[in-house]
Amino acid sequence: MQTRKIPATIVTGFLGSGKTTLLRELLANAQGRRIAVIVNEFGELGIDGEMLRGCGIGCDENGEENGQLYELANGCLCCTVQEEFAPVMEQLAKRRDQIDHLIIETSGLALPKPLVQAFQWPALRNTFTVDAVVTVVDAPAVAAGDFADDPLAVDAQRRADENLDHDSPLHELFEDQLATADLVIVHKTDGVTSAQLVEVEAAIRKETQPGVKLVHGQHGRIAIDLLLGLERAVEDQIDSRKTHHDEEEDHDHDAFDSVQVTLDVPSRDGLLVALRDLVGRHEIYRAKGFVALPGAAMRLVVQGVGTRLDSYFDRAWANGEARQSRLVLIGSELNGPALQAELNAALAAPVAA
Repeated sequence: MQTRKIPATIVTGFLGSGKTTLLRELLANAQGRRIAVIVNEFGELGIDGEMLRGCGIGCDENGEENGQLYELANGCLCCTVQEEFAPVMEQLAKRRDQIDHLIIETSGLALPKPLVQAFQWPALRNTFTVDAVVTVVDAPAVAAGDFADDPLAVDAQRRADENLDHDSPLHELFEDQLATADLVIVHKTDGVTSAQLVEVEAAIRKETQPGVKLVHGQHGRIAIDLLLGLERAVEDQIDSRKTHHDEEEDHDHDAFDSVQVTLDVPSRDGLLVALRDLVGRHEIYRAKGFVALPGAAMRLVVQGVGTRLDSYFDRAWANGEARQSRLVLIGSELNGPALQAELNAALAAPVAA
């Protein structure tokens, strides 16, 4: 009898679309499923991986060494697939009897098709099958005609791939993510009107394969049975799903910078104001990290795409854990020391009366 293959769900979508939020909710409501996770994060701190480790579902106890969470640092996953992805998959394959499902969260810049094609390799095909590609779409961003929350990402995507000669590379990456999708999560629907939602769905359906379902979502709350168990065996179909990048041998994301800053933060409002001002002066597309507020027992998570910033307390600081405010800034032509100095000055300035 043929040994059961591990089903893998690939979650793709632009930065800020809500992929990590979706994954957190899914893991918190796994209903007994043993789920392994690969998080492909762009940024030195691995903020998304840390957020998932602190999600309260046992990741802290089991840790990365036991295969509960694998985080591939820097770049898009399809760029590192031979260097890091294959060894991680080999480790997971050795523990197939302990895994019910694998979820791979790609970076917001990743092209999903090359990743799916990696599952055609004999070393992977014998153990894994791609259950489905799930694309998360930021409904308010699409309604605004930007596809990602920050319009500056259009220029960033153009610089990220010098081989492309297109007027709207961000639009084409959006189309590629939809062209490979088996399921589309139309996310943040509470941020659009009914009329806008109709237009957003029409724009999505122009790019998806026939029969692909669109599911509305808010705050990552999607029933797990809708996400897992689609059994599409996408690796057998992916070559027929045409994308704009089919003829390209590789792509380059070197134009993106990721810098880390460590801050002394006196107040949440002061930090958010300082970050918005900083984004207005520099090409910063994403900001995220953890903040220690004076007198606060809880750790503050800060996430931002463009000038839209969100913050919330996720958990208490652990005993012995350094209460330090650390942020990762992702963008183009970023000078880490200069950004650090600007933020330090802004946070030290007296609050206006």
